[in-house]
Amino acid sequence: MNLLIVNLLPKDDPAALAAIDTLGAAVPDHRVIHAYEKNLRPCVGCNACWLVTPGVCSIRNGYKELLKAYLEYDATVFLAGTALNFVDHRMKNAVDRLLPLATMYIRIVDGQCRHVPRYEKKLRFGLLYSGAADGAYLNRWMDRVMLNLGGESLGVYPIAEAKEVLSCI
Repeated sequence: MNLLIVNLLPKDDPAALAAIDTLGAAVPDHRVIHAYEKNLRPCVGCNACWLVTPGVCSIRNGYKELLKAYLEYDATVFLAGTALNFVDHRMKNAVDRLLPLATMYIRIVDGQCRHVPRYEKKLRFGLLYSGAADGAYLNRWMDRVMLNLGGESLGVYPIAEAKEVLSCI
């Protein structure tokens, strides 16, 4: 088992450092990507990742490293902040930019439309959030994100409860 930890909080955030230590101690084969400094821009909806350069985002700002890493690791845990009782813009940008991992094609699964995944890899994502948010709503949101990508949600927990996500990995 290997684990990718995507830290969308400042590199020196005490809660993020504690969560990274907890996760790293439990899963020795792990990698941490500090994405806060990368200033990941939002998806612009150009559809180039589907039509022009399949699987490759047209925005060149370091996100390519994350897309590759998602496919290399068995599970990914995001450390993110919150705003307005939801994830902050950095986490929302990271999720929106997952689009190259899917194709533009749609299939019906259990009576609902789903993107056809571009790769055989089943993505497994979890979220540890810092700040105030509606945890139940975030869990439903992550479940839907992963359902649409053909993946599995590892759950959403307050960052102080980092050990909880480990039971799902």
